[in-house]
Amino acid sequence: MHAVDPQLTANQVLRIFHRDGLFLFLGAAFTTFGFISLALAFLGRKFNSMLLWLGLFAILYGLRMWLDSRLLALMIPPALISDNLRTAIRYLVPIPAFFYFEAAGFLPRLSGRRVAPLISLPFFCLFIGAFWFGPRHSFEQINNVLVILTLIALIIQSITRKQIDRDYVIVRAGILVFVVFALIDNIAGAFGHYPKKEPLAFAFFLGTLGYVAAKRSQARDQQFSDLQKELEIAQRIQTAILPSAYPKSDHFQVAARYVPMTSVAGDFYDFLVADPMQAGLLIADVSGHGVPAALIASMVKLAATSQRANAADPATLLSGMNTILCGNTQEQFVTAAYVYLDAESSTLRYSAAAHPPMLLLRAGKVVELIENGLMLAAFTFATYATAVYPLEPGDRLVLYTDGILEAANAQGEEFGSNRLCTLLTDSALLRAEEAADRIISSLQTWSKSQNDDLTVLICDYSLTKTVA
Repeated sequence: MHAVDPQLTANQVLRIFHRDGLFLFLGAAFTTFGFISLALAFLGRKFNSMLLWLGLFAILYGLRMWLDSRLLALMIPPALISDNLRTAIRYLVPIPAFFYFEAAGFLPRLSGRRVAPLISLPFFCLFIGAFWFGPRHSFEQINNVLVILTLIALIIQSITRKQIDRDYVIVRAGILVFVVFALIDNIAGAFGHYPKKEPLAFAFFLGTLGYVAAKRSQARDQQFSDLQKELEIAQRIQTAILPSAYPKSDHFQVAARYVPMTSVAGDFYDFLVADPMQAGLLIADVSGHGVPAALIASMVKLAATSQRANAADPATLLSGMNTILCGNTQEQFVTAAYVYLDAESSTLRYSAAAHPPMLLLRAGKVVELIENGLMLAAFTFATYATAVYPLEPGDRLVLYTDGILEAANAQGEEFGSNRLCTLLTDSALLRAEEAADRIISSLQTWSKSQNDDLTVLICDYSLTKTVA
């Protein structure tokens, strides 16, 4: 038995590396691209089947290039990678490719039925046959014929498609280059020649996909930037429709706190009356969140302003708002509460539309004032009633939206009305501004993540001028 010449062996390995080095690099690059595509397919907000099939296609294609490398055969014992597996992988590669082309719109449908499973079936049979029986010349011939026919059909479908956009044209160019070179390699392979130009074309195809992906990513970033600017404008507009600080009054000290969950919100409040002897406080909550709710909140503002003549009659005011809003809110509804305070007669008039009850803090005790009708903007036949209560010096009235009550802690426990009442009692000696801040800070401590808009109005009543 003769010893192997170490120098000769090194030269052989070097020649093999120079010949296969580019393809080994491409195989690794294609496999990496494939795993990235798989990750993006599952990690996006919505599952992307096209990325799934593209990822499997790239991984199998890169794996096939490595298995076909002679350098890999020198590094790994034949027992670990059999000829059966090496050959079978070759027939498996086209299957995810066909599903990708179908998902991307490059394969037609026959009588409304998908063709990718039908085309893939012969290749799957070849995969099973090669894995079980090993390499066969007949398998290779069948594979070449099937690939040639499907690639020709793919070229025809790509060229004859009418509805295209710029991105489609770029991807189509990459696919056509890949298909043409794959066609050349398979036709040459049918005659026993293997030029191996197809992997370079596959790299070009992936390059076109990368270009389109980068282009779309840039466009999405621009759209996101434009959307952010629009939301900032919408936020400024919404803030502008909210009233400024309540004017100084001999009898009423009013504090308002408004904390939207997102840039814009569906909560709303207004001071329909604000003079030395009278106050009219409105609070409303539109169903939903974000821009749609904010748009309807603007409509609530207009509806309330149009009813200012009825400010002394809460029931009539809410009824008029309901008439205006019904049929104009795209099936969203509004809860609202309105209280009219009259220092001259020392009375308050209160009415609400499916809104949490107003709270009255008097002599250290909290009482719920309830007078509720149906929600606004939902029923044209809705009616409302006005409840009349006496006002006493030192009374504190609290209007709020349900985000205050429904704020949940890490265990899912809501803040609830009992905690709110306790908080009001504990902060009874604080000024209205300080008490409003105490409520918001307590809620933010209770619930680390805000899941609704927060709005609260606090009104203190006194017979003498309040101290600023």
